[in-house]
Amino acid sequence: MPFAHSLPTAFARLDPPRRHLTVALAISVLLHAVLLSIHFRLPEALDRAREQALDVILVQAKHAAKPVQAQAKAQANLDAGGNIEAPRRAKTPLPPSRESRSGDDLVAARQRVAQLEQQQREILTRRGAPRATQAQPEPTPEARPAELSGRDLADSARAYARLEAEIHRSLDEYNQRPKRKFIGARVEEYRFAQYVEDWRQKVERVGNLNYPEAARGKLYGNLVLTVAIKSDGSLERVELNRSSGHKVLDEAAQRIVRLAAPFAAFPESIRRDTDIIEITRTWTFTGADQLSTQ
Repeated sequence: MPFAHSLPTAFARLDPPRRHLTVALAISVLLHAVLLSIHFRLPEALDRAREQALDVILVQAKHAAKPVQAQAKAQANLDAGGNIEAPRRAKTPLPPSRESRSGDDLVAARQRVAQLEQQQREILTRRGAPRATQAQPEPTPEARPAELSGRDLADSARAYARLEAEIHRSLDEYNQRPKRKFIGARVEEYRFAQYVEDWRQKVERVGNLNYPEAARGKLYGNLVLTVAIKSDGSLERVELNRSSGHKVLDEAAQRIVRLAAPFAAFPESIRRDTDIIEITRTWTFTGADQLSTQ
């Protein structure tokens, strides 16, 4: 073992600074070997807790009261009902929304307003005059909506009440409007065709008997006139749709309609679904001082 006996001798021959450095290096190597051989492990309870994930859902409304039997964790209290018997959790394909609203104050009102707006759109569609609505700009992702204050909620409630009253008034007016039948030059249904033919014969007879003196032998032309007749035969209105270019002829045609009124009352076949008939015809004053309608 000459090499083993030579180590202490060689160590003793080193000067003191080198001996100190050698001892320090040996101690350092020994400590690192001990530290590297040590292993740490978490307790089994903490390991199981780490593997159990907490399922949290995001809700679009919140209630002040806490639900009696909560079915899931959420960022706010929500005690709501449903329309299915099986316990399910709602899902959506839409991206998450950062807007938070108070469910206790405005949810019911907003649902009512949505229903009323739908009714209003149906009314406008039936009347054939839909109103142009201004498209609302999409909120930017960076813009965070401001929280509603108590005054904002009160103003919104009053606005909803006014809108509801206006729509109800429009619905009442729409339901109470008279049922009109618009008749042009061509009529297919016999029940209307016979009534219009009787009306035509009467106005032409009265018109030829009361032909305007200022137009005899001087003026001729044609015009378009609409005559609205109520169910009892009385005249509702006379409307000039297109002028003949001669004021004398225009006024004479309207005067002839008023002289011929009242007209025959509606028969039962017309009265059951019509309150007012509007007849649009072309009136022609000829050079032979004759009146005809078509």
